[in-house]
Amino acid sequence: MDAASTCFCSESDFCSDCGSVLPPPGVQDTVTCLNCGHRTQVTEFLGKYVQRSIMFNKLDTIALSDESDETGALKGPLIDRRCSRCGCEKMVYHTRQMRSADEGQTVFYTCVQCRFQEKEDS
Repeated sequence: MDAASTCFCSESDFCSDCGSVLPPPGVQDTVTCLNCGHRTQVTEFLGKYVQRSIMFNKLDTIALSDESDETGALKGPLIDRRCSRCGCEKMVYHTRQMRSADEGQTVFYTCVQCRFQEKEDS
């Protein structure tokens, strides 16, 4: 195909026929689009390079527990719910998607007085 029959005017990293991202050039003379099969001359990639980097979080910035901090204080919304162990009327809760996505979430309750934990599948 010549340049007049292409649909897109793009950088050489993209297919000029369908606009898809092209695979990196190999040892062949052409780069073939995986989506439509259009071939681009490998000379279009001369002088280009790809650079990537991976950034890792520092271990000290990752929270090891989301329920309490260093002082032992509970985190989360405070609600009026009676603890089944001590009868206290205040509990803290958090939710998690423990089952498949089409099922409800699981709610974990923690008593602010005795730290008793309950769970409820909703």
